[in-house]
Amino acid sequence: MFLGDPKRAKHFAAMVLIGDGVMAIVNPRNDARAWKAGPKLWHSLMGDLSRRPTLTRVIGVAQIIGGICWALHQDEAD
Repeated sequence: MFLGDPKRAKHFAAMVLIGDGVMAIVNPRNDARAWKAGPKLWHSLMGDLSRRPTLTRVIGVAQIIGGICWALHQDEAD
């Protein structure tokens, strides 16, 4: 199974972080709205982020940096 391998699952998670970070930078309102599903607290948080595009972009940059660091760290651990 593709994600049954922990190494692949970690790689996939890093890709998701990087990709979502890019989407947050490119179109922050739509990116925040895309994540509104879930518990009421989460829904409220995503609604707030959709009204604060600069903060959403900053979080996107942090996601990209975190995803890249995670991916590089995984390569070093092998």
